[in-house]
Amino acid sequence: MADDTRTRCGLVAVIGAPNAGKSTLVNQLVGQKVAITSQKAQTTRARLMGIALHDETQIILVDTPGIFEPKRRLDRAMVSAAWEGTHAADAVVLVVDPVKQRRHELMPLLEALKDRPERKILVLNKVDVAKKEALLELAQELVAQADFSEVFFVSALTGDGVPEFKAHLASLMPEGPWHYPEDQVSDASERLLAAEVTREQLYKQLHDELPYDSAVRHEAYTQRPDTSVEVRQQIVIARESQKSIVLGKGGSRIKAIGEAARKELSDILGVKVHLFLHVKVDENWAEKRELYEEMGLDWVK
Repeated sequence: MADDTRTRCGLVAVIGAPNAGKSTLVNQLVGQKVAITSQKAQTTRARLMGIALHDETQIILVDTPGIFEPKRRLDRAMVSAAWEGTHAADAVVLVVDPVKQRRHELMPLLEALKDRPERKILVLNKVDVAKKEALLELAQELVAQADFSEVFFVSALTGDGVPEFKAHLASLMPEGPWHYPEDQVSDASERLLAAEVTREQLYKQLHDELPYDSAVRHEAYTQRPDTSVEVRQQIVIARESQKSIVLGKGGSRIKAIGEAARKELSDILGVKVHLFLHVKVDENWAEKRELYEEMGLDWVK
């Protein structure tokens, strides 16, 4: 990049109730997948950064866990990570699902945002399925409660409205050098990314069969002499009765999960991936400090 080019770089926190479409929106803004998505609420656990480019501007997007009423230690850690992601942000983007709304979680969130000093932008997602009249009424109601400076109507799934939103975010970023190389799209390590891809396949293939109480732990990540990568992971579940669900008849389910995750990882990393999965039952996994560190979360009481 030429020395006389004025570059811009800033931080944008993306928050909202669970399943509002935050991760899908971040992926659209970046232009490729950096965060996992699922119909299951509270899919995002760690505070992950996606890095989007628009002309001479680098936009660092903090994809936060959904903000909800925490009940367990893991819940508290996720909510803490979400709010921490808004500190020192040049803009805070609230993503709202206008169809489901989840008002029991949205209203406290608006109350908390009301007096925050950061520039606040409202994004009403899923315009491809929402009714236009209802969208406009909801936008007016929410702006009155939290004084949003701008409102955008987008579909994170189809990309409708996202280019205009991205261009606006870029215009808000302060002048300064880029924080990351031009070809970097996320701050997540390849190990964390690999674990997240497998966890996404768990959710996609098991749907409601497997409760939220599951995790994927990294065990080994080895570069082979032929440039391929060997990845070994542990699928952790809370009860013995869940093991047969994950394994499937004759190991068919875990094989399908592994094949899908392996293919996606190969596409993301650009090399052949050898993925090895095994299942471990640990009813207290959500109380272990080291697992929080692996997920990039703080240990909270």
